[in-house]
Amino acid sequence: MQNEKPSNKQRLQQKTKLRFGMFVVLLILSAIAVLLFYPRTSTVEHIPSSNYAIHKQQDFNQSQFYPANQTVNPDLYQPVDKWVGRLVLPNQQQIQPGSDWVWMEIQHAPPEAQNLVGKVVRLEWLNQPESQSYVQAVQQDISFTDETRESQAKGIIHPFRLNGRLQVGPLQSLAGARPKDDVVVTLDDGELVKGSDNQLRLQIAHEPVMATGRFYGLVKILNPEPASSQYPASPVCPGTSSCPSDFFRVRHYNRVSGNFDGVEETVRIPQQVIDTRNIPPSTPREIEKSPAGQAGWYIYGAKNTQGIFVVQGIVPRSLLKIQPQHVVLGQQPGLTYIKNQNWQIAPQDKGTIRTVLLDPTTSQSQITASNWQEGDRAIVLHNFGGIGGKKSEGSTAYTITGHFAFGLAQVVRDPITKELQFAIEYQQIYANNSDGIIAGRHSWADYMGNLQWGWAATRPISDVLIKFAPVTQDYNFDGIKLSPVTEFQRQLQIMMARYRTGDGTGSATVTPATSCVQDASQALYIAIQVITQQVASNPTIQQWLSNHPHDPQTERFGQLVRLSSDLQRQLTPLGIVRADWKSHADYLTGIGDGTEPFQDRSPWAALTSWRTMVPRQAHDEIAALFFRHGAKLWFLRTNQIGGENPDIAPVAPTLGLGEITIPFTNIAPIPILLNRLLASLVVPEIRDWLVAGITVFIYSAIALPLGWCSGFLSWCFTSTNPLHQLAIALRVIITPAIVEELVFRVLLLPHPLEVINWYGWTLWAGFILLLFILYHPLNAKTLYQVGFPTFFHPIFLTLTGLLGLCCTIAYALTGSLWAIVLIHWIVVLVWLLALGGKEKLLISH
Repeated sequence: MQNEKPSNKQRLQQKTKLRFGMFVVLLILSAIAVLLFYPRTSTVEHIPSSNYAIHKQQDFNQSQFYPANQTVNPDLYQPVDKWVGRLVLPNQQQIQPGSDWVWMEIQHAPPEAQNLVGKVVRLEWLNQPESQSYVQAVQQDISFTDETRESQAKGIIHPFRLNGRLQVGPLQSLAGARPKDDVVVTLDDGELVKGSDNQLRLQIAHEPVMATGRFYGLVKILNPEPASSQYPASPVCPGTSSCPSDFFRVRHYNRVSGNFDGVEETVRIPQQVIDTRNIPPSTPREIEKSPAGQAGWYIYGAKNTQGIFVVQGIVPRSLLKIQPQHVVLGQQPGLTYIKNQNWQIAPQDKGTIRTVLLDPTTSQSQITASNWQEGDRAIVLHNFGGIGGKKSEGSTAYTITGHFAFGLAQVVRDPITKELQFAIEYQQIYANNSDGIIAGRHSWADYMGNLQWGWAATRPISDVLIKFAPVTQDYNFDGIKLSPVTEFQRQLQIMMARYRTGDGTGSATVTPATSCVQDASQALYIAIQVITQQVASNPTIQQWLSNHPHDPQTERFGQLVRLSSDLQRQLTPLGIVRADWKSHADYLTGIGDGTEPFQDRSPWAALTSWRTMVPRQAHDEIAALFFRHGAKLWFLRTNQIGGENPDIAPVAPTLGLGEITIPFTNIAPIPILLNRLLASLVVPEIRDWLVAGITVFIYSAIALPLGWCSGFLSWCFTSTNPLHQLAIALRVIITPAIVEELVFRVLLLPHPLEVINWYGWTLWAGFILLLFILYHPLNAKTLYQVGFPTFFHPIFLTLTGLLGLCCTIAYALTGSLWAIVLIHWIVVLVWLLALGGKEKLLISH
């Protein structure tokens, strides 16, 4: 009935419905609140533990701190290049997969394009085959792996803004390498054109060079400004004593007088903060006293909003001048300098610069420096060491690994001083890191002198500039042009672009098989293969060389061929080419089977290229190899230059396990013995087997008559069980053949590739030969008593000495353990089974 009250059951159902409705409403409201107020992932991922994130919190390390449109006094400052700008990554909606371009905020432009300063234009590749083939060779779909995400969570910078994009090209991978659009570059070949949309575009044929600052000047740093409200003291100061302000009075170089008596002004050299390494990457503390700045500093930077020039990078003038402090003449002294002296660092060397010129071709020091003329090019070998002192970074597996890179240098005329100096550009194959350093082309001021991430202030550096005409000069064979330097640069450029994308994973990691030094060496190997293939497959070049046998270009090309052969042996020390290196070389030369190149991170791959596993070893050995071929080497060494940080000290890089030394010496025996062992494992070539065969023949021609005449040897073919004979043969391979050759040749003698002075090597080999002879009677009295009294017989000792001499000579000629083991094995086995040796030992027993 209508007036009937609802039952308890009905009321309960109504309450349940009401509660459920309220729950749904609350759930919806909660979801709305979460969407509205929960912190969203910003467009810039914050990685608080990265050095990059720490330093970006300082205003002077931010792009917006420097107005885009600014002018400087041209009498005091020069632009770092014709075009300077900041790269801006287009969003995914703006760029189509397969297309490679980025935005560029123009910070400096040539006079005819000054109206573009402060504006954003499109930066793209020239429509030419070389550029397009390069883009196609390195384009990658980017998809982060779990390992990449784990690495990013630990503070390593990865290109997360590229994750999920398709067909990412080299310009995008450069612009998107860091969390923010703060990559500043210069263009050495920018060309303005109008696009189909009638908008101006910048087109380039070469990858941009990462640079620091927009302008640079040459100054003498006088003193810091006293701390005040106008020039506040920095809250960060290395050491225990307080620091004054980071504003400094400087006096500019006067172009008229050629001295530092020009305009004075106040500039800021910002004190960087302490990062995860527990030290700042640079400090201006007492920089006015630095011995590296005696000839002045090039300061790179831009003006802030107050019009004060803020220094972002520094370069010591004395380092780049074509005036070496020391000259070393002759091949033997030069090789000694490379191996033993270049990386010697005394405590008083901290903060200093040393420039040394090595020339194996002349005996007159005043001539050798004058051989470096404007326009000359050189290949750069770069190696840095470690950070020691109170805040040492420590070492890995008793090894100061350091870092290795190639680069290019050119002799140029400085616009400010009008003097000749080196312009150095690094081709950095650089793994993902906490500092935000990007694999690519870097100026010296950006990679070494940058105050935020440069290494000059915290690490010892060795740059070797190699001038060798067969490599640094181009070839022209009746219109067919070849450029070894250009091809090498192209292969480095491909490798750098691959590192920026991690071959699609977003992560380039360091392993014994894949690293800065291994993959830089791979680029060198591929460049050699490409040049070799170009020459071998071109009949016109072959005909030209045949028709001009005495032409200087033919002689120069012959030197290139010989160098390439030795470099290939250096890069493949076991005589086995890494499968991944071969796959990339075949792919790029067009002789592959169509399969995609791959990367091999296995221990076997590392072993087959072991000479390029440790940066110090590659740096020293490649420099020595070029020097042996007649190259001139210019060493530029710095030891933590700039301001004084008392908490750190420069530490030289080492070979593997190089920190384990003999007490009271600097001798590290483990890497010496390990290198000798690995070097001896090279697979013998036909020539090496021929040397072994001839050596056995010569030994037999001397030993057999001597043994027969003396009665020590006699034919004695004893019928023995074949299995027993096989057991003897196998035992003789191990001992004495392998054991004795390892001890008395391989481990105790420097490998032939290491030899600096053959006269000294011969004397040492004679001493080892004497030990080899004396070892046998000693062994017969101790460990191998069945050898008594045979091992005391004068003829036996004579034949033993002859065998040792033959194996020593064969080792000097082949450098192969297998060749000398074969010689030793044949001689001993024939003696045991056919010339009475077995019976003599059994009779003695």
